Amino acid sequence: MTQKLPPLNWFRAFEAAARHLSFTAAAEEIGMTQSAVSQQIKSLEVRLGVPLFERKPRGLALTDHGRRLLPQVDSALDTLAAATGAFFPDQPSKLLTVSVSISVLQWVISPALPAFRKAHPDIALRFISAIWPDEFSRTIADVEIRFGSKKQAGPKAVLLGSNKLIALKPKDGPTRAEDLPLIEAVGISGGWSTWSKAAGLPQLTPSIYVDSYGAALDLAVRGNGACLVNELLSRQPLQHGLVEPVEPLMIDAKEGYFLSINGEEAEAKAFADWLVKIARSETAAV
Repeated sequence: MTQKLPPLNWFRAFEAAARHLSFTAAAEEIGMTQSAVSQQIKSLEVRLGVPLFERKPRGLALTDHGRRLLPQVDSALDTLAAATGAFFPDQPSKLLTVSVSISVLQWVISPALPAFRKAHPDIALRFISAIWPDEFSRTIADVEIRFGSKKQAGPKAVLLGSNKLIALKPKDGPTRAEDLPLIEAVGISGGWSTWSKAAGLPQLTPSIYVDSYGAALDLAVRGNGACLVNELLSRQPLQHGLVEPVEPLMIDAKEGYFLSINGEEAEAKAFADWLVKIARSETAAV
């Protein structure tokens, strides 16, 4: 007797949750409630007899079973998408998958993306956001923009912008770093202690910690204190007067944003060339 397959929606919910590592984000993407996504994944786990996710206080993590299942589900969904796509001639012929640091997506790509879309209306884009280097291994993308060291990025990766850090503060707030709450991205080198030493100040201690430069910058823009971020991210908010430099000073860090291309597709090269051109424009004015 043929074994009955689980419903397709269960696999769609699993794939979206595995990609975002969030039931809430998966629900928003596929148009369901968070509780429905959670229930469908639970049903799939019961049907398969194994846990697919570890439920943690601050999010999800795939189990070994989930990691083994994800590539198969991803491939199957892509096959279905390609098969049905043939019946929609007005749809773009190429879907370009970009696995990207969420900070770069928010502060570099998003503000400039309309220009790329105008120049390449035939390219459909799928962005998969991540923070830490190990998260990029979950999906093979056409283009990857990773945060980390040169060693982590690989020999063929190209540095976007620089690995310099700039201290930014809200507009119209206190002018001295000593008088501001300090926001620090964890897990990086060259934090506020390094910056304060370079500025000739007593060691400064952060009071707010986040997991990415992008989140630190967002908090600073909203008036929560001063942030220390990669200068590539600072250009758009500085240009639009959302923040201002604490001091005319930038320091070096070991980490930066690196771009690499998987394969030889013309669409991937077009996107990479566009982004490199943006990153090679003038550094932040301080």
